[in-house]
Parts: sequence; structure tokens; C-alpha cells
Amino acid sequence: MNLNISGHHLEVTPSIREYVNSKMERVIRHFDNVIDVNVILSVEKLQHQVEATVHVRGRDIHVEATDENMYAAIDFLADKLDRQVVKHKEKSMDHRNESIKQHQPSAE
Repeated sequence: MNLNISGHHLEVTPSIREYVNSKMERVIRHFDNVIDVNVILSVEKLQHQVEATVHVRGRDIHVEATDENMYAAIDFLADKLDRQVVKHKEKSMDHRNESIKQHQPSAE
């Protein structure tokens, strides 16, 4: 997995980079077919915004989170991203199970 972290009107410190990396590892733990992740951290007035685009096989998942604290925004983003990745994984497993059921001969 490639992880790209960039800042817009913000310097990405090593502690923020490590925190984002640890949160993205949680996402990979649920779904190991992640190709790459692009994270953009930005600050506008008092709002910290975090955007992430996760490229998985067959789909790009885009999530945004905003909060007054950067670390809280990263936490919200990780939660949203985790839910989206699990949802995508369940859909792909459902499609796979349907195709297996269609190709199996009936036992009558």
C-alpha cells in the first residue's frame, strides 16, 4: 500500500504523519486489497479538514472529515473510512457468493 500525506496551508509534522499512518493501518486490517491512499490535511480559519481517497480494486472511496482539532478530524475520517471499506468488502463478498451459487449444480 502506498500512503501519500500532503498538507494544504499546513506543515505535516512527523507526529501527524505517524498518527495518520497508524489510523490507516486499521483500515488495511479490515481489507487488505487497498492499492493506495491519498490523504490531504488542510486548515481554513479554525476548521481542520482531512480528506482521504482510498483506491481499492474496482472502486475509489473518498471520505472527508472536519473538526476544530486536527487529531479529532483524523479520528472521524478513520471511522468513516473504516465503515466505507467494510461496506465495500461486504458487497464484493456478496457478489462473489452469488456467482458461486449460480455455478454450483443443484443437489436434487
